[in-house]
Amino acid sequence: MISLRNSRNQEGFTLVELLIVVIILAILAAIIVPQFSAATDDAKQSAYDTNIANLRSAIDLYRQQHNAYPGFATALGASCNAGAAVTVGAPGEDAFIAQLKNYTNAAGQACTGYDATEFKYGPYLKDDLPDNPLGNPPISTVNVITLGVLGITTDGSGGWKFDAVTGEFIGDE
Repeated sequence: MISLRNSRNQEGFTLVELLIVVIILAILAAIIVPQFSAATDDAKQSAYDTNIANLRSAIDLYRQQHNAYPGFATALGASCNAGAAVTVGAPGEDAFIAQLKNYTNAAGQACTGYDATEFKYGPYLKDDLPDNPLGNPPISTVNVITLGVLGITTDGSGGWKFDAVTGEFIGDE
C-alpha cells in the first residue's frame, strides 16, 4: 500500500506561533517606549534645574557686588582701559546679558576686558545665557521686567523671566 503521507518531516513555525511572538513583541514595545519619553522629560527637568540654579547664583553674586540686580541700570557709558565698551546694554534684556557676560564696574557699566582698578567684577556667565529646556521652543531669551512685586507669572513665551527690582527669576514656559 502506498502512503500519501510525505516521508520527510516538515520544519518551521506555524502561523499561531508567529502570531504569539508578534503579540509578545508588541506588548514589550508598549512597555519600553514610554520609558524613553519619561527619561527625556527627566533630562529636560534636570537641565532646567541646573540652568536656573546657575543663573540665580550669577544674579545673586552680581547683586552682592553692585547693590542692584543686573538689567536694572544701563550697561552703556563705560570708559574702558582694557577691552572695549559694550555697544548694546540699555536697561532690560540687553543690560542683563551685557552685565552678566562682561566685566563691570560698580555702576554696572560693562567692558569686554578686565581692569583691576575699575572693571573688576564679573563676568558671571562663561558662555551665553543658557536655554530654558522646558520652554516651547527652548530658547535663551530673558524678559526683564521692573514690577517690584513678588510672584511674577509666566506668559508662556519660553526662555526666562526676571524682575530687576525684586530679583525674582523664573523659567517662562
